[in-house]
Amino acid sequence: MDNVRLTKRIEFSASHRYHNPQWDEARNRAVFGACNRPAGHGHNYLLDVTIRGAVSPDTGMVVNLFDLKQILLQVLMEFDHKHLNLDTPYFKNIIPTTENIASVLWSLLATRPEISTLESIRLYEEDDLYAEVNQDLIDQGAALITRGYHFSSAHRVSADRVGEAENQRLFGNCHSASLHGHNYDLSVTVGGPIDPESGMVTDITALDHLVQSHVLARFDARNLNEDELFSKAPSTGENLSRSIWGLLTGQVAAGRLEKIGISETPERLFEYCGERSEVEHQLFNK
Repeated sequence: MDNVRLTKRIEFSASHRYHNPQWDEARNRAVFGACNRPAGHGHNYLLDVTIRGAVSPDTGMVVNLFDLKQILLQVLMEFDHKHLNLDTPYFKNIIPTTENIASVLWSLLATRPEISTLESIRLYEEDDLYAEVNQDLIDQGAALITRGYHFSSAHRVSADRVGEAENQRLFGNCHSASLHGHNYDLSVTVGGPIDPESGMVTDITALDHLVQSHVLARFDARNLNEDELFSKAPSTGENLSRSIWGLLTGQVAAGRLEKIGISETPERLFEYCGERSEVEHQLFNK
């Protein structure tokens, strides 16, 4: 039982400002927008810390959760209710973006062997934006950044290659004569090196525009069955996630598209990571 994973979530509050002193004011405003305002801004951060280890035969635990919480609180004392640019030593030379904050927290927690093996860190800046790091990513100066979106669409699930009875068996009420709809949750994950000048893996504003123009404008408040992407394929969550990958792959301004997630209902999540060659999997060495 050496590979049991445990995740602990903890919250802290902090403020920060995105600013590169090597750039002029115009470039800082163009790259960082409102995040560059001199006063800074704040977040209620959520930190998910995942550890891996063997289960103790005495306690039945990988680590005592009370002890883990105390360690996390000790580490976060330097960050909680602080202005990260001004009150901590970690962001004198790097910008306190979500990616960089997650990397700094990794460096601090990785020195605490009493919490077992650190597996990954996920830091939520907002409900729909989080960064994730693990040892492989840290070794490459890289991170994953995930942005969430929402759209509403109607569909009727039907497979042309099988008969009516089989369609009914496969899809049940989703194959009824009338359309039905979902409030879809879409997550787009981009991975790559953390740019030393901006502190970011990718330009989130550019990603928002890309998703809006290529995905949301196409699917929101629409009947998926009328889209040419589903003229020969059932409009399942699996095919929808794969289709969105096709619309976005190769279009991201920086970094590389890593994963598309589609949640059709709270009980169903579909993820698609593309099909790549072994060379293409070396995404951070391009």
